[in-house]
Amino acid sequence: MSDLQISLLGIGVVVIGGVLLYNWYQERQLRRRLGEAFSEAHEDVLLDDGSVRGANGATGSTASARVEPQLLTGKDTAALESTLPAPPESPAKVVPAPPPAMAGIDESIDCVATLSSATPLTAVQVSELLSAVAACGRTWHAAGFNAATGKWEEVNRAVTAQYSQLRLALQMANRGGAISPVQLGAFFDAVTAGAGRTAATAQCPSADSVLRTANELDLFCADVDVAIGINVIATDADTFSGARVRALVEGEGFALEPDGVFHLEDAQGQTLLTLSNQEAAPFLPEEIGGMTTRGLTLLLDVPRVAAAEAALQRMFELGRSLSVTLKGRLVDDNRAGLTAASMDQIRQQLKDIHFAMNERGIAPGSVRALRLFS
Repeated sequence: MSDLQISLLGIGVVVIGGVLLYNWYQERQLRRRLGEAFSEAHEDVLLDDGSVRGANGATGSTASARVEPQLLTGKDTAALESTLPAPPESPAKVVPAPPPAMAGIDESIDCVATLSSATPLTAVQVSELLSAVAACGRTWHAAGFNAATGKWEEVNRAVTAQYSQLRLALQMANRGGAISPVQLGAFFDAVTAGAGRTAATAQCPSADSVLRTANELDLFCADVDVAIGINVIATDADTFSGARVRALVEGEGFALEPDGVFHLEDAQGQTLLTLSNQEAAPFLPEEIGGMTTRGLTLLLDVPRVAAAEAALQRMFELGRSLSVTLKGRLVDDNRAGLTAASMDQIRQQLKDIHFAMNERGIAPGSVRALRLFS
């Protein structure tokens, strides 16, 4: 080996040794810096056994020891479940509240139109609309949704509140007959015109459907619209004194009303029976004391009386009593004497009428019946 080769080999050994020494030095420095940075012990919260370490490094248990997963027997499962907190109760199911009843409106006998507005209608706007509805010539009702109270309330032309929704109803039938196409058209025109003058939207039912329902309802009401009457008539040339008649019937609980007819009312103020003059002249309070009559008529308006059977029996008894006291005769509308058999026939007729009304959903004496038979 030449001197040059030996020199190069020595230089290589020195260089390699210097590189190794430098790397060792750098690694040592890095270890020292890392040791200084992580000299404080830190706990692994994921592997913590439930103890907490104090400032001095001591530990204190705050929870039971960690349990490793394992298979449990039925007994063990029951024991474990008894130690677990009860699952949170599921929130109660919210049942939507039923829509509030529309004050004074009965959709089975009323034609109902609706107005809705994002901006509540003023009292003046509502009053003008109701005046137009009233001009249709039929019984009407109105209900408004009061945004301030969150409730539906009956509305009349003396309105003072504001309403975001209105329901307008025109009665389809009463003793005057069914609603006519002209009346229905006037109602729809009033509703749509009222909506046009405001920011409201109007919804009206089908005219054909309303007229058909109204005619069917009117025909049914005509079939059951019966008044049962009996009469007490004077014999021969006799007459009944008005003053005496008044004393007798007022003693039975009747009261003379401005219409010239005596009314017997129930506890709710609804008429059960009436007693009128069989002759043309009414029993006026200022004249009855000096008048006479040859006959009296007791009348039961069947569809308007709920306890009609009891009222009918009361009418029969009162008729007998008056006929005896006034020395008259108890007869039917054909002036035939009223017998036990004819009374039974009348009772059955009344039961048949009430059964038909209840089947139709028009309970005798109910608000619905009182509206229809008026």
